[in-house]
Amino acid sequence: MHAAERPQLPVAAVVTVYRDYSHTDVIVGKILEGWQQTGGVGPDLKLVSMYIDQVDDKDMGRKMADKHGFQIARTIDEAITLGTDRVQVAGVLSIGEHGDYPYTPDTKQQMYPRRRFFEGIAAAFQRGGKVVPVFNDKHLAYNWSDAKFMYDLARERKIPFLAGSSVPVAWRFPTLELDRSEELEHAVTVGYSGLEIYGIHALEAHQAMIERRRGGESGIVAVQALRGDAIYRAADEGRWSVDLFKAALATLPKSPSSHPDWVKQKEAAVYLLEHKDGLKSAVIMIGALAPEFAFAAQVKGRDKPVATWISLQNERPFGHFAQLLKAFEETVHSGQAVYPVERTLLTTGTLDRLMHSLAQGGPRFETPELAIAYQPTGWRYANHPRTRLVLPDPK
Repeated sequence: MHAAERPQLPVAAVVTVYRDYSHTDVIVGKILEGWQQTGGVGPDLKLVSMYIDQVDDKDMGRKMADKHGFQIARTIDEAITLGTDRVQVAGVLSIGEHGDYPYTPDTKQQMYPRRRFFEGIAAAFQRGGKVVPVFNDKHLAYNWSDAKFMYDLARERKIPFLAGSSVPVAWRFPTLELDRSEELEHAVTVGYSGLEIYGIHALEAHQAMIERRRGGESGIVAVQALRGDAIYRAADEGRWSVDLFKAALATLPKSPSSHPDWVKQKEAAVYLLEHKDGLKSAVIMIGALAPEFAFAAQVKGRDKPVATWISLQNERPFGHFAQLLKAFEETVHSGQAVYPVERTLLTTGTLDRLMHSLAQGGPRFETPELAIAYQPTGWRYANHPRTRLVLPDPK
């Protein structure tokens, strides 16, 4: 059952795998079975086809196709054209997450086929004589050159391009959104788990918060990834703020301790970011200290930091993915990306350089290629007073 105000537009999905609890399940499943994945109201979209890159004994695709009547395509082109010479869909979901894909030998970045997917989608548009919006889940690619290629191709072909993590549209407790007139003196985002696979979520959340500062995002001109004792040496040098770290942690359930021993964990690191406008900020990956995201900033002219817990729903129906799908739904219906893909181009390039810094022992890299300036849009997070989609509170 769907809302009746507007038509259900047909969409295709191009995915690595379709397994229970995969990103395909928690995104596409909401088109098939409603926002709560219980058969209730869902987006004004209809899945008509799916290309699955890897099929194994855990695959749900065939079962769900039989249940919901969408086509399993043999190729990306077939998913978009339905075997004709024309584009038959109003939007495409590209979900290159999960599956058996190799890692780069030095930096241990998983080589998901996101560029291959996007090239195949763009080729189908070219053959069919039409472009429609595309959503790319998480970072654009595992390396900067692929990401820049995809971005440039989208601009050249005028493909409306949406991308990124679900964390920027998740719940914030307390609610927090910087005023566009505010200047930042420093900012930190706390993340956890894998330094690449969750590092992108932390970077995306970070950018979604700080891009609203006065002037918008100016780009990043240098990055450095630190581990171990180098983390607190950098804090002593004023390169990241322990006070803001503590303020961010204080928003989390049970308020975990900021005792320096956390730096000894396997997946502990600090990502130092130098922005073109002079802002210096940091993403702090705290390993297993707390499985949560948080943000804190010192706003110029305020006595105390502002801080928020960025809360996910870590059980079904994983409502933060519903918020991400809502952004895709509105992009498809409007024909324009509801927030800038430049955010994810920037986080993708930043993450790639940080992974190389980690692999090489923590050197600082200048990043002139990441001087990517852009302005935020007014798209809202899950519990914003003017959110587009109201779902049960995950707390």
